[in-house]
Amino acid sequence: MANLRLTKGVDAVDERAITTILIRYATGIDTRDWALFRTCFSEDFEADYGVFGKWRGPREITEYMRAAHLDMGRTLHRITNISIWRQADEVQARSYVDALLMPAKSGGPVNRGIGAYDDRFVRTSEGWQISRRMFDPVLLR
Repeated sequence: MANLRLTKGVDAVDERAITTILIRYATGIDTRDWALFRTCFSEDFEADYGVFGKWRGPREITEYMRAAHLDMGRTLHRITNISIWRQADEVQARSYVDALLMPAKSGGPVNRGIGAYDDRFVRTSEGWQISRRMFDPVLLR
């Protein structure tokens, strides 16, 4: 338990707001609501998803996700095990993702991505947003 960093230095209101952003990210993808998805990220957002790519800004990652999910069937992005903490002047979070990506056509391949998101959050005029994200994959198939 010594390494557990659940909501260290972050009040309950901010914890709920940050958790909401993480869930909004998954909901935006799964419902293909790209306007909602885009609201998760600050204007100076940077992401490193390893083999999938790197993006700067909400526009780039939204365009990528829209194109990547265009020919897919239903998807389920589940965000769990959310830890949020303050370190120096930053608020950080680590959450697990388990993404199930169904084929658009019957008999096509089912894909799965499991890993963790390491995020830095900033408070903007729009509320909390993700400013940096790194995806740490555990299983990709």
